[in-house]
Amino acid sequence: MDPIVWIAAILVLIVIMAIVLVVVGINAPEPTDPIQERLAELSIGDEPLSLEEIELSQSFTERVILPIFNRVGEFASRFTPQATLTSARRRLETAGNPMQLDPAFFLTTRIVLAVLFGGLVFAVYVITKRNWLQGLGLSVLFLVIGFIFPDMWLSSRIKRRQKAIFRSLPDALDLLTVCVEAGLGFDAAMRNVHEKWEDDLALEFGRVLQEIALGKLRREALRDMSDRLDVPELTSFIAAVIQSEQLGVSMAKVLHIQSDQMRVRRRQMAEEEANKAPVKMVFPIGCLIFPSILIILLGPAALMLLSSPMGGLF
Repeated sequence: MDPIVWIAAILVLIVIMAIVLVVVGINAPEPTDPIQERLAELSIGDEPLSLEEIELSQSFTERVILPIFNRVGEFASRFTPQATLTSARRRLETAGNPMQLDPAFFLTTRIVLAVLFGGLVFAVYVITKRNWLQGLGLSVLFLVIGFIFPDMWLSSRIKRRQKAIFRSLPDALDLLTVCVEAGLGFDAAMRNVHEKWEDDLALEFGRVLQEIALGKLRREALRDMSDRLDVPELTSFIAAVIQSEQLGVSMAKVLHIQSDQMRVRRRQMAEEEANKAPVKMVFPIGCLIFPSILIILLGPAALMLLSSPMGGLF
């Protein structure tokens, strides 16, 4: 078979693999607590399960693949700077920690994909006995792509989660305002938001309540939430809540003002996105729609021109 066909097939395989990873990451189920799952399995059965039966009930990925990656991640974490692990842990928390990824596991995934992409392309050049210097340069390119691909996926998860939190923030503030004006405390109002909704912001309010129940001060739990989510509007809201608590200002009044400001900000963001739409439509219109219209309109005329005596000129 032609070596160029082999190279094209490998490139198509890599692209398909990348698309599959993106789809799996987007459609990944919400993380669950493994301890609760084990307790549920033990409570359902009439007879207690042995350790071997519990292990065999898990999937092949949980029994073989994930432990291997975790071992490699533990080994790699010994040689990884602590600042890098801290930054990866913070970004994973900002993204909602999809699939309960460990920072060392995430860094190991980047290395494995880089070696896989780069090594696969270089192996094709070696097997087909083509110019290995050219293959080395292309392998370095795919090695870089494989290394930055998980980081791009994580960045997309972070942006999508921050946008979802920003969109749900005005409604959450309205519910907090109603609860506080009805006579509830701020903690009870956050509990109502956590119980009524199931979005990312409600889950974060639930985490704040858990931290407060464990003994952390409310202002510290709210600051940690602000640092964890890294949403500017939420940061300003939490700063206003903490300041009102320290100065003794009415919490209901502060929440009402913050709710109005968040709605104005959300409307401004919607108008900004609407103004960006014509600019974003230029590329598909110029590269996809206009050529099709030209082919439909000028195609018959071009065929008639080619079949006419003047067609010999062309």
